[in-house]
Amino acid sequence: MVSFGQIVIGPPGSGKSTYCNGMSQLLNQTERPCIVVNMDPANDFLPYDCALNVMDLVSLEKVMESEGLGPNGGTIYCIEYLHDHFDWLENALEPYLKENYYIIFDCPGQVELFTHITSMKGILGKLHKLDLRLCAIQLCDSSYCMDHTKYISALLLCLKTMLHIELPMINVLSKIDLVENSTLLYELSFYKEASGLEYLLENLNVDKFGIKFQKLNEAICELVEDFSLVSFETLNIQDKDSVCSLIKQIDKANGFVPFTQKEAYGTSKEIFASDK
Repeated sequence: MVSFGQIVIGPPGSGKSTYCNGMSQLLNQTERPCIVVNMDPANDFLPYDCALNVMDLVSLEKVMESEGLGPNGGTIYCIEYLHDHFDWLENALEPYLKENYYIIFDCPGQVELFTHITSMKGILGKLHKLDLRLCAIQLCDSSYCMDHTKYISALLLCLKTMLHIELPMINVLSKIDLVENSTLLYELSFYKEASGLEYLLENLNVDKFGIKFQKLNEAICELVEDFSLVSFETLNIQDKDSVCSLIKQIDKANGFVPFTQKEAYGTSKEIFASDK
């Protein structure tokens, strides 16, 4: 039987572990059994109950010491090691897959793992062969909308990741509760839709640095719009309605239909029912 889950990715500080904690709590409360798997070999502080932890297989600290690598190189080494020893993860997941648990994977913040390095993509391919249907959730700090240079960088990151990992993917502006519309040059809907990016160019080219790279800025904006793949959902992980709205989008992306999963989850109750 097919199981479902999420792979949570994004730059450091985007709120991945906080997201995994909040999302898993809500899913468990709404009668959808859920576990979180920590895939980050450097994540010493976990705010959630971790069912499986890659640090039980390989430790970044030990890798850095034995191989003479820095944090980024060590993390890549750890993920390659996990790829080569995937049977460890497969065996650990087996009882949860048999019981059709919803599985959330909390991933490292090194973006190169999801833009051009093949080991993580290989792991995702092996998970797919286990009949685990995943949706990638890429978190970007919503404060990027207040700095158009960072916003354009986030668009490029999202686009490159979508093209590389080849999974259904939802880009999310996290921590949206910390951003006030008054601090944004345009309406929030503009940043969510990520279209009409030529309006950003005037703001990008206001100083000597921006003018120097004016043609590059124009080319980047055209590239993102030509693919027409990137858009954003917004999220306040402390707001149940916000999280439920995102869950609906995730379920559409990976094909989960709550009313047809009675055999898997033991209930046909609509998970998005309002509070009692």
